[in-house]
Amino acid sequence: MKKYSFTINGNQYDVAVKNVEDNVAEVEVNGLNYSVEFDRAIETTKTPKLVRQAVEPSTDTTPSQHKTSAPSGPKGAGFVKSPLPGTILDVHVQVGDMVKSGDKLITLEAMKMENIINSDKSGKVASVNVKKGDPVMEGDILIEIA
Repeated sequence: MKKYSFTINGNQYDVAVKNVEDNVAEVEVNGLNYSVEFDRAIETTKTPKLVRQAVEPSTDTTPSQHKTSAPSGPKGAGFVKSPLPGTILDVHVQVGDMVKSGDKLITLEAMKMENIINSDKSGKVASVNVKKGDPVMEGDILIEIA
């Protein structure tokens, strides 16, 4: 917001230009708001107006589906996905192992930090899609639990 002080015919005016869009400016003169229209359109600045789109995490495949179920509800098959890009340091389970919610599945190195990926459901490990030393990207399916 730009502020100006004017003296016209001995009268003092404090003017604040709030917003200019196309050929209309919103200004405040001595505390009163006015909408001022110009005879011609003002040339736009070279700086573009920032318009942001809605952001959706790359790990969301179907955002319309619920991500969790009720604690008493049945638990179906599920995938354990990589939360961020990195390298697999260790795989702590094998195909056929029974896991409970919270069990350690994989150790992932990302940004020079070790991240433990735990199971978010109980079940039997149906497939392990990575091995020690594999690079992974965000959203890659690491383990399938049936």
